[in-house]
This record gives sequence, structure tokens and C-alpha cells, in this order.
Amino acid sequence: MISREWKIAAVFASVFLAAYYLPLADPKVSGAIVEAFKLLQWYARNHTLACVVPALFIAGGIITFLSQDAVMRYLGPRSNKFWAYTVASVAGVVLAVCSCSVLPMFAGIYQLGAGLGPASAFLYSGPAINILAIFLTARVLGIDLGLWRALGAIGFAFIVGLGMAWLFRREERAKVEAAMLTPDSPESKRPGWQRALLLAAMVGFLVFSDWFNPGDAIVQRLDGTEVRGVVLQEMRDEVMIQVQESTSGVRAGERLTMPKTEIAEIVETKSWVMDVFHFRWLLAGLCGLAVTAMTWRWVERDEFKLWMHNTWDFAKLLIPLLFGGVFVVGFISALLPDKQIALLVGDNGLRSNFVASLVGALFYFATLTEVPITQALMEHGMARGPALALLLAGPALSLPNMLVLVKVMGVKKTVAFSAIIVVVATTVGIIYGATLPGGGAAIAHAGDLP
Repeated sequence: MISREWKIAAVFASVFLAAYYLPLADPKVSGAIVEAFKLLQWYARNHTLACVVPALFIAGGIITFLSQDAVMRYLGPRSNKFWAYTVASVAGVVLAVCSCSVLPMFAGIYQLGAGLGPASAFLYSGPAINILAIFLTARVLGIDLGLWRALGAIGFAFIVGLGMAWLFRREERAKVEAAMLTPDSPESKRPGWQRALLLAAMVGFLVFSDWFNPGDAIVQRLDGTEVRGVVLQEMRDEVMIQVQESTSGVRAGERLTMPKTEIAEIVETKSWVMDVFHFRWLLAGLCGLAVTAMTWRWVERDEFKLWMHNTWDFAKLLIPLLFGGVFVVGFISALLPDKQIALLVGDNGLRSNFVASLVGALFYFATLTEVPITQALMEHGMARGPALALLLAGPALSLPNMLVLVKVMGVKKTVAFSAIIVVVATTVGIIYGATLPGGGAAIAHAGDLP
């Protein structure tokens, strides 16, 4: 077992070697560093306060207010498998957060004794089984791809959970035996309905504060021209657009970064999702007021201090790894443009599907952004089988996600979790590709959905 001091020394050595040898004079490298900071700024502006911070408070609340007996009863290794995996998957559907934001809640239920299988199913389902993302996939990429993604994602949660439980069945048995020898935890001072309402209000705040914007918009420039596309990233001074209709020398599917000084207005597409988006802070505020009122009435001073202490412990554990991982992903993404990736995934064979799954597993996809990114890759020649593999693996995994999982459940379990997702995504991509006439290499411009 590598000691903590050796790990710290390895980090120091890695930073030193990168600073010593990084070829900053190379325009690609210096440009990649700038792009990495842009992605980090976008993550800080759009996901940290609205999603990661509320998730940290929920994780702290899970540790503080949920009893270990309740978690073991519904999600423990000896719980009914069907109901445990169903509860874990449904909880993930309700949250619909990105691969990084689900981590604090996963860490909370895992530390309270949830079985590795149900906890892993929850970890996958949170970012992957996203109803709006599945409908967006069907509308943009085709009904068939949307349907396969829906069925694949739902089945995935059970496969990932059962696979993890089987691979580490000895450790799970040991966890059960240890739990049986542990004395019962003291009775909670408040009824279960109060704890449920408090956690539900916190989850409501998270859902509305991080309510996603599909990004479909028309960007009107000061020179009178328009660009129709999807807003992928909005930084302090720039906006990155995925172009949907070729214009001004920019092909459909390519990304265009425009300074805000050149933009007159961004006109968004109307939908009920955008209606909720405009009222998200009002709805989140109501949930926040409910949390404040319940905390004031029901939570004692010592419990509140413990809640804040647990939240801070999760913040110290997760935030540095998330920020570092997002920066690295931004750096690597800038060095691997869409055209270069698309060259490796142009058919429905084993290699193409594996590469697509691996790219999806490593790169960071915020909620809903995987659809326009996949569309761009398909415009550059990505086949439909690898596109499905990317959509199944991408939202659930990322390099920042893996770095945190190593801290929470160890290297072996993180490697196993990641490998199961990559292998199954690759397999489903191959099967889907084999069902397509003519190999399915060309993108279907889906205009058959409203």
C-alpha cells in the first residue's frame, strides 16, 4: 500500500516535471493551457456554486441525519437486490446531475454502509439516465439512437451495480459480517419524515439551481450576421458556440468562439425547459427557505456543527481533485480536436467503439453538452455505433470523476467501475452498429421529432 507521504511526493514531482519540461513556446501547448483555464472558469461559473456546493451540503446531511440502519436496510449488501438497484436508479433519475456532482452524494451513502452494487448503480444512473438528454438525443441525432440510449442507460445501472457487487463479493460479505457485529446505532431524535423532508428540500434546491439550459440559440452579431447553434460554454468574456447551420465560413458541427464584444444578443429557443430555467432561482430559493426553516426548527446546535463539519470534510476531499481534473481535461481536449478523434471512430468495429467509449470515459461532459459534441463528431465522420458508445460512457465517467473515486473507494474499485462501463458501452455500440443498414456511418439529420 502506497503511503500518503509517497502520494504527496509523487504529486510534487509531477508538478515539477510538468513545469520543467512543458514546451510553452509551442502554440498548441500554450493554446491548450488557455483552453484548460477557460474550461475551469466555465466550470467555476456554471457548476461549482449551483451544483457542486449544494451536493456537498447534501452529502454532509446524509452522513449527519440518515441512520446507518436505514441505509443498510434499503441499499446494504443484504437488502433485496431488485428494490436496492431500483431505488438507486430512480434516485439518480431524479437528480440528473453531471458525473462530478453526483460524487458527494455517492460518497455519503457509501460511507454510511450502502452496498457497493447499489451505490455503483446510483453513481452511474445520476448523470447517465437523464430524461431530457435522452429526448434531446432523439431529436438531434435520431429516434433510433435516442431509444437505444434510453434502454442502454437503464440496463447499464443494473449491469454496473451487479458487476461491481460480483467482482468484490468477498469484501461485501466482510462488510455484512462487520455490520452484524456493530452495535445498533442510537435512535434518532426526530421522526423519519422530518429527515426525509429536510433532505428532499436540499435535493430540490440542487435540482433547480443546476437546472440545465439546452443551449439552442441564435447569436446575433453586431455586424448584422447570425449564427444558429448550441451554446456550449459561456465564459466571462467569450461564448463558445457549436454551429448547427453553416455560415460565414464556419461549417455545421464546428465550434466557434466569439468575444462578447462582437455579440449584440443571444436569442434562445423557447421551450418548457427554458421556462423553468428562467424561474430556477425562485424555485431553488423556495427550497432553500424550506431548508432554513426546517433547520431552525428541527436541528440542534451540535447537529448543525456536525453537519457543517461533515460538509467541509467532503469539500476538502473532492474540490481540489475536481478542479484539477477539469483543468487536465480542458488541456487534453484542446490537443485532440474533433476531426482527429472522428478519424479513429469512422466505422462500427471493435476499435472504433472502444476508442469512443474510452474518450467518453476520460473527457468531462456537462449535462446535455454530450449531444451537440457527439453531433459535431458525427458531422466529421463518426459512425453511429461509436456515437452510442460515447453517449453511454461519457456522461457517467470523466477524469475528474475517476480522481475522486480513487479517494473514496480505492484504485481497484475505481478501475473496475470504469472498465465495466467502457466494456459494456463498447459492446452495446457494436451491437447497435451491426443492426444498421450500410454500416450506419453517416449522420441522420433528425428532423422527425418536434
